[in-house]
Amino acid sequence: MYLPKMYENFTSKFPEVSKAYNQLGISTREAGPLDQKVQDLIKLGIAMGANSRGAVMSHTRKALASGATPEEITHAVLLSITTTGFPNMIAAMGWVDEVLEKQS
Repeated sequence: MYLPKMYENFTSKFPEVSKAYNQLGISTREAGPLDQKVQDLIKLGIAMGANSRGAVMSHTRKALASGATPEEITHAVLLSITTTGFPNMIAAMGWVDEVLEKQS
């Protein structure tokens, strides 16, 4: 899976912090009944709400890897319009489209 250079630099520079952060992610994923695909779509929604290009693209890749279809991902983006607003939704749609185009 693609990892941004900045993330690789962070993990090299702060390996113990990175290890603890990764373990927190594992623990939160294992703390409830939601399956991987649903978790990844939720995390995509959170990334859209934060208006984070890198996180939207990362969680799009993760959602695809866990079995979400491009249509399901696009629907998740569309749902954000009434919560985050049209400009944020359009930005997220562009970032998602970048990932989807590379996948096909």
